Amino acid sequence: MAELVDRPGLLLFVSFAGFLLAALLGVVAQRVWSPVRVDDQNELTIVQTAALTLLGLIVAFSFSMAVSRYDQRKNLEEGEANAIGTEYARADLMGESAAAGVRGSLKRYLDQRCKPDIAHGYA
Repeated sequence: MAELVDRPGLLLFVSFAGFLLAALLGVVAQRVWSPVRVDDQNELTIVQTAALTLLGLIVAFSFSMAVSRYDQRKNLEEGEANAIGTEYARADLMGESAAAGVRGSLKRYLDQRCKPDIAHGYA
């Protein structure tokens, strides 16, 4: 199971195949056990339309939230990069030994900040 979770493409394919199989089994079972009468077809269409509309709204809101989080993250990273650049430039105003210490600290911070987080699976 862990191998399936570690490979998103494989998980997508397996999930899609499972959902497709479940949908086909549902259609076959519905046709065999209780076929839809002409009177019920109109009501079924109304329910189907409402369910698909709700699904569309959920997808739209999810996408909107993901885009806003991405923009927020991009702005925060830009702000951090500007702050680091400003601090590095202002180190020129300090004495030679203090400026070297500040630059060394900033370089160590950036080395730690830019390393991939292997423990959590981030690269």
